[in-house]
Amino acid sequence: MQYLPEIDCDIPNLDLLSLIFDSPYCWAKSETIIHAEADNETNHLTKSEAGIIVRRLAFVLRNEFGIGISGAGNDVVTSVCSNHLLSPSIFFAVIASEAVYSAASTALTVRELARQIQSSKSNLIIATEDTASTAIEAASICNVPLERVLILHSMSFDRALTPSVDSSQNYLLETREFPWARISEEGILKNRVVALLYSSGTTGVPKGVRISHKNFVAEAIITQTAIETYLSRQHVFSEFQYRTIAHLPSAHISGLQGYFINGAMMGGTVFWMPKFVFDDFVHAAKKHRPTFISTVPSVYLRIAKSASVSDEFHSLQHAQSGAAPMGPQLQKLAESKLKCKISQAWGLTETTGAVTWLPWDREDSTGSISQLLPNTRLKIVDESDRPVPDGNSGEILVRGPNVTIGYWENDEATKEAFTADGWFRTGDIGARKDGKFYIVDRKKELIKFKGLQVAPAEIEAVLLEHDQILDAGVVGMPDPQISGNEIPRAFVVRKPGKSPMSEEDVKRHVRDNLASHKQLRGGVKFADFIPRNLSGKILRRKLVQIEENERLSKI
Repeated sequence: MQYLPEIDCDIPNLDLLSLIFDSPYCWAKSETIIHAEADNETNHLTKSEAGIIVRRLAFVLRNEFGIGISGAGNDVVTSVCSNHLLSPSIFFAVIASEAVYSAASTALTVRELARQIQSSKSNLIIATEDTASTAIEAASICNVPLERVLILHSMSFDRALTPSVDSSQNYLLETREFPWARISEEGILKNRVVALLYSSGTTGVPKGVRISHKNFVAEAIITQTAIETYLSRQHVFSEFQYRTIAHLPSAHISGLQGYFINGAMMGGTVFWMPKFVFDDFVHAAKKHRPTFISTVPSVYLRIAKSASVSDEFHSLQHAQSGAAPMGPQLQKLAESKLKCKISQAWGLTETTGAVTWLPWDREDSTGSISQLLPNTRLKIVDESDRPVPDGNSGEILVRGPNVTIGYWENDEATKEAFTADGWFRTGDIGARKDGKFYIVDRKKELIKFKGLQVAPAEIEAVLLEHDQILDAGVVGMPDPQISGNEIPRAFVVRKPGKSPMSEEDVKRHVRDNLASHKQLRGGVKFADFIPRNLSGKILRRKLVQIEENERLSKI
């Protein structure tokens, strides 16, 4: 049995650049300011100005560096850039030059970045000042000439794109243009890879997710249709102004789809913060009055528990949470502070972003991941790929025009990720109850205790309800008494300014709220922070590694 959305919509056969810059589907007009610096909004770009920069940068890529000369999709350009005003223009210019844009996290070490460059066979690297040294070292390891490491400047009116070996050469001064190819053939749109995003790598070596024109366009239209349906129901279409703040790093699917693409599609402005600083985020919200934000539970936790936040977010019409489950109690606390409703969206890099979200005029306080977006399909199956009854948990499978065609040069991983009839295996364990979808946990993160499955996310949600806990992460540890058994261990960050809570206080809180098999038999460790990746997901492997290092040091 497969679950269907309330509505579907038509996905145009257009390439991504034509969709944004040359089609009626994009709500932004030529004069619409689509990108602005959060700290100084006079440093901005209209859609028309962005289009000119894209064509000029595409000319530079093609004629100065030979990008795309050997054919579409053969060259890869790696971007390891912090949030910059011109980051979206770099993305679109790479695609316009018929190359593949490979997004690299600014948090990568030299070794990790070199591995990504080698995996993608990238031959051109674009960095910002804060990542330049890492990019240069990684380029040297990968035998990429330093003149092919470019440094981007675009904040505080300092606009330049220079080779790392010659800062006097500014490629943004180029006036010649390279027009992108208009593509309408469905087969090309579906199969031509334009972006390469590496999975978060919480287990094993990260895999490169191939995203096509069709994937990006479908996700953009699907998201736009969901918002348009809400606006039409509320009869406020002409009054709505889309404004959001790019506060999370853009080197992931929420950044590319949410910041680079969706803002223009909604006809509004994305205000750019170079990096996330909580107080700066609050200040930007007060200044720019966002109407929509999408962020992670840890940010909502900061908002909910911060005494310095008052009315800064009261301009919001809706807020969205993703990347990790958010418990009903945290949702309630955050909604009270924001004065607007929060819904949970769910999706993956492999689905080009959201598969589910809640219409803005509906409410849910049960912790569900909302409902299917248009054109998406979902199944919940057991280990034999048989559909499970409502109320039972199983792995979530999805399909739709926004689902990746597979992994970069990894046929084995691609084969394993899809069923024989084309459904994508998400690795998420979910259930459908009372017509709503819920995430139980990641399949590979479940703790197995005496034959029972324990979801770390469920324990974490309970821990975060405690007013003395700022953050928490839970992992499974080997049971010293039962071979092959696992027991939950919590890592807890105590909220400052409170009387110190003890390990027994934490255990008692869990004992009072969860069943016997979900208790913290592995103990409690107090920590200064919980390691997370840039999209907000807990890096459980790092918590496990901390424990392993401590154990080995005692031998």
